[in-house]
Amino acid sequence: MRFDVGPMSTLAAGDGELGGILAFYSTHHLPPAELPQVYGEFYRVLAPGGRLLLVTRVGEEEHQRRTYGCGDGDPAPFDSYRLPADRIAGLLERAGFAITAQTLQAPEEGAKRPVVSFLARRPTTVEAP
Repeated sequence: MRFDVGPMSTLAAGDGELGGILAFYSTHHLPPAELPQVYGEFYRVLAPGGRLLLVTRVGEEEHQRRTYGCGDGDPAPFDSYRLPADRIAGLLERAGFAITAQTLQAPEEGAKRPVVSFLARRPTTVEAP
């Protein structure tokens, strides 16, 4: 299994090269204006019929910035942008994905925000508008 490290906006895979993508609690760290590019990139690298599992925290257009210390290093900023689930769904659909399942999970004990999971598929054929 291959693992690459790099920005989600320019993945190191060729067009249609991947069968699946797992984006697990990663995209909510990006400013909302970057999501169309990232979701478009997910679409680009997935083969027709390929699957995307996107799991993220949701909210009502919220932005949080926290700072955490990591070991002996300097504290690092940590941004989180929480969008409504329907806005995320719309962005995925505009990127070309067909959403096949969506679940909304209530916050776990001690957590304040719900989590949404999307299972989406890159269609095998392009439908005419």
